[in-house]
Amino acid sequence: MSALKRKRGGKGPGGKAKKVKLVENGNEPRNTETEQNKEISVPAPVSMGKWRNKERVLVFSSRGINYRTRHLMQDLRTMMPHTKADTKMDRKDKLFVINEVCEIKNCNKCIFFEAKKKQDLYMWVANVPHGPSAKFLVQNVHTLAELKMTGNCLKGSRPLLSFDPQFDKEPHYALLKELFIQTFSTPQYHPRSQPFVDHVFTFTITDNRIWFRNYQIIEEDASMVEIGPRFVLNLIKIFQGSFGGPTLFENPHFESPNTRRRVIRMATASRLRERQMVKELQKLKRTENKEVVTRDVTDDVFATPAEERPVHIELEAPAAKVVKKNKHKAFKRQRMQKR
Repeated sequence: MSALKRKRGGKGPGGKAKKVKLVENGNEPRNTETEQNKEISVPAPVSMGKWRNKERVLVFSSRGINYRTRHLMQDLRTMMPHTKADTKMDRKDKLFVINEVCEIKNCNKCIFFEAKKKQDLYMWVANVPHGPSAKFLVQNVHTLAELKMTGNCLKGSRPLLSFDPQFDKEPHYALLKELFIQTFSTPQYHPRSQPFVDHVFTFTITDNRIWFRNYQIIEEDASMVEIGPRFVLNLIKIFQGSFGGPTLFENPHFESPNTRRRVIRMATASRLRERQMVKELQKLKRTENKEVVTRDVTDDVFATPAEERPVHIELEAPAAKVVKKNKHKAFKRQRMQKR
């Protein structure tokens, strides 16, 4: 049978079902009754709604990030189809320049990764251009390829967002919850999204930190398995404006990485100083003049008080002892004589 090709026709997603004509060997379709019976109807797209929520998120970073941060950014762009990318920003530029970049990219939300000293990673989540914005210290980063989880989800599917009950108890957590909802949730009927909900983003508060996890819904009874990536957000400050402005909240439990490293260095230096002092004391004891002891004080241990006895010297040899013969042998000899 000769190869057949399909030729699409019809209107867009808002129109009726498309009709496909079969063309043989790339030639013009023939107007015969047999060819008309070979027409295939393609159903209209599932998502027939209108895209109203025009949330766009710009995800990019500054220069100096490591490979793990770059893979984390790629994972977020894969999970969030409403994101856009941009080139790395120079570290000498001020942060308010990001507002202009978002305006050029037509984005109203931004996730910016800022690297410092090639070992500390900070993440900004901001509502551009009026704010608010939050700054976090990112810890315990594990990317999607690094974890090798068994779960999997459809690319471009819309996620469910699950929040810890503590988000509704304190005002700064309530503000972060609304910021996360507007940033991480995929808008309905987005052109690059799929009409499926098969994974969950969870935000849990433990140890004054926000723990992010991604789970796949594998069964209808809501049984889940982790996909990745995973990371921990340690809140630093919440600003009223976008990447700056008055401070709305400052985390009192936050400890700077520089302060933590300085405390570790000071503890290590104190242990080294203590060891050096012990060595100097031992060396000083060895160099001191030693006292010469003329009398042994342990000799008094053996000096026990007792009465002196006269010495008796024996001049004659002691008498010889009489050895008794064996009674059994003598009795046996007597019995032999009687026979």
